[in-house]
Amino acid sequence: MHHRDRGWTLIELIVVIALIMILASLAMNQYRTSVRAAEEAALRSNLFRMRDAIDQYYADKGEYPASLQTLASDGYIRAIPIDSVTKSSATWTTIAAEADPSRPTTSPGIYDVKSGSDGTALDGSRYSDWD
Repeated sequence: MHHRDRGWTLIELIVVIALIMILASLAMNQYRTSVRAAEEAALRSNLFRMRDAIDQYYADKGEYPASLQTLASDGYIRAIPIDSVTKSSATWTTIAAEADPSRPTTSPGIYDVKSGSDGTALDGSRYSDWD
């Protein structure tokens, strides 16, 4: 038996394990980035749908909805979507419409909705600032 026929040396094993660890860490980083990008895409979609429902509600009734729950109960959306960043449907931040001077006794309703997350997106913008 020759010296080379006995198997792997410790240094060869360490080099192989180090390469596997480097490749695995690169793959995990890419995986985390893709999961975050998917969450951001879902958030953008949910914001678009809710804003569209608010616009449709206003076009139909001539006033803004009192809450997001009003949109759901009146059939403009099936249910209040979950904010994919905060993982909750209760964290949405609503923006009140300006009061109508011709109807001072009615509440102005909600004009816009934003994410309740204070986190930062992959592009560096804040989720709560997304239009």
